[in-house]
Amino acid sequence: MKILVIEDDSETADYVANGLSEEGHQVASAKTGSEALAIAMEENFELLIVDRMIPGLDGLQLVRALRAADHDVPVLFLTALGGVEDRVSALTAGGDDYLMKPFAFSELTARVAALGRRPRTAAAETSLRVDDLEIDLVSRTARRGDEPIDLQPREYRLLEYLMRHAGQVVTRTMLLEHVWDLHFDPRTNVVETLVSRLRSKIDKGFGPELIYTVRGAGYCLRGPA
Repeated sequence: MKILVIEDDSETADYVANGLSEEGHQVASAKTGSEALAIAMEENFELLIVDRMIPGLDGLQLVRALRAADHDVPVLFLTALGGVEDRVSALTAGGDDYLMKPFAFSELTARVAALGRRPRTAAAETSLRVDDLEIDLVSRTARRGDEPIDLQPREYRLLEYLMRHAGQVVTRTMLLEHVWDLHFDPRTNVVETLVSRLRSKIDKGFGPELIYTVRGAGYCLRGPA
């Protein structure tokens, strides 16, 4: 595999690069996020091994920039930051795997091999559609049939989440976490209020309703049976 190691600690970078080279991989190195971004955009790597805490663009910013440019190269974060939120933020930014320092080199090579076996992702989606309802993921706009739908940012986030889980029941807790980024129940009716507001925009005056309340469970967006 052609691998780019992004690590500002020379000892760690040499250890990883030399070990992977001995395993038969073709390895290049970068010490800063900006340098890594330029190299990764110019050359075709099969894997990036990224430290979170690097100068210039940090690891998260680097990966977000690559994903924003539709670059689907697999990313393995290799970092001393091991909290749950650290791992979640890295994976959310576009990382594919996460290994904490200090690490066993055998585990690193196993993870590299596993990522090398994964098929590269398909081209990024630019739209979602359920029946005659469609959202544009690039312009963040929505329409039903030929009619544009004016959505506030939170309404759009709710609709996108429902459409990404079309046909599935999503719970109140799921919506609080993914639409409001709340990991506790505020004991208010914010979810119910926003769903009602979105339903009035999506369903009222159009064809069959698409947003359903599943009593005692949550909500479901689906096309007509």
